[in-house]
Amino acid sequence: QVQLVESGGGLVQPGGSLRLSCAASGFTFSAYVMGWIRQAPGKEREFVAQIIPTGGYTNYADSVKGRFTISRDNAKNTVYLQMNSLKPEDTAVYYCGAPSIGKWGQGTQVTVSS
Repeated sequence: QVQLVESGGGLVQPGGSLRLSCAASGFTFSAYVMGWIRQAPGKEREFVAQIIPTGGYTNYADSVKGRFTISRDNAKNTVYLQMNSLKPEDTAVYYCGAPSIGKWGQGTQVTVSS
């Protein structure tokens, strides 16, 4: 059974940082592209970042490029999202997943507010 469990969300002031983690199980983690998406209140879910199985290539939404970094540890079946220089518009529920198998976690709330 595929499981994806996000953690690390919370309340942070503008300009601050958070590191999200996503622990995966139930599938061959090291074989899959992993990604993060987010959904802000009243908005559609949007792509944030993705990383190939080896970690050698990453891709980001323009809105987070240069501020967010996706990484993975295949030995730990975990994918991370380091978020720096956070803005109020980054407030959303963040989900990790394996897009090609259509599996996503339950999400973790990130709130950027002073």
